[in-house]
Amino acid sequence: MSSGHGHGGHGRRPKKHEEEEHENHERWAVSYADMMTVLVGLFIVLFAMSKVDEVKFEQLRQSLAIGFGNEAPSMLAGGSGALTGLSAFEITPSLKNDVGVPMDEAITPDVTVTPETDLTEEQKNYDLAITEYNRLTGIADTLAERLAAQGLDDRVRFSVTSRGLIVGMVADDVFFRPASAELTPTAYAILDAIGPVLRDLSEEISVEGNANTLPAGRNYETNWELAADRAVQVLRRLVEVDGLPGTRVAATSFGDQRPLADPEGDPLAANRRVDLVVLSPVPDAVKQYLPEVAAAAQKG
Repeated sequence: MSSGHGHGGHGRRPKKHEEEEHENHERWAVSYADMMTVLVGLFIVLFAMSKVDEVKFEQLRQSLAIGFGNEAPSMLAGGSGALTGLSAFEITPSLKNDVGVPMDEAITPDVTVTPETDLTEEQKNYDLAITEYNRLTGIADTLAERLAAQGLDDRVRFSVTSRGLIVGMVADDVFFRPASAELTPTAYAILDAIGPVLRDLSEEISVEGNANTLPAGRNYETNWELAADRAVQVLRRLVEVDGLPGTRVAATSFGDQRPLADPEGDPLAANRRVDLVVLSPVPDAVKQYLPEVAAAAQKG
């Protein structure tokens, strides 16, 4: 008998030795190389931009603007921009077309200055003051026509100052009786005639009450209260009856501190008055020339 060795005479195959994967400790170098590549590219782009051909840049800018359906913006000569060799430019769209600003609100016209028509800042402002003066006197003409239709055109005085158009309700006892803030029937008629015109304007209106130097009477402690009450009564009539928006009007009292410099007739009666001031919205640099323009118009 022969003796057996193992089972079936076949031994088991030895298992392969699985080696643990070696960790790569240098992977950071790949990320570092990528970052350096990006930085190099960035500096190349910046260098190329600093050496940009202005003619080619202008052609590219116009092509992009046309491609997006817009007119090519104009390049305005100015100071040096962030890039060497390029002038600063600004895109200037037409706001009137975009937002629909009414033309009557744009008092200041656009001034195009060329080497042939270069104007000083003072001359520009003076010319704009002439435009504003003509606009204000146009309002005065409209008010005068409304008053003339009712035979009341001699009851109101108009003047243009650096503040705007002053509608002076000055005519003896036509508007107020002594020591009283009660409006007369003539005052109601005048306010109702000019109220709709003032209502349709966009400017703010200042209602300014005045009194003469006589004592205010038993109903008022001082002329400040008397003049304030006169201004309030006029304001209420314009707002409550004639429809002037309350957000555009304010009442002010000057007491007896602002008498007319050269009143016609009785100075006491003439200073029982209320002035309606259509406040000009133009810049102060333009408004300062309005008295000069008015004086020149009076001489002419």
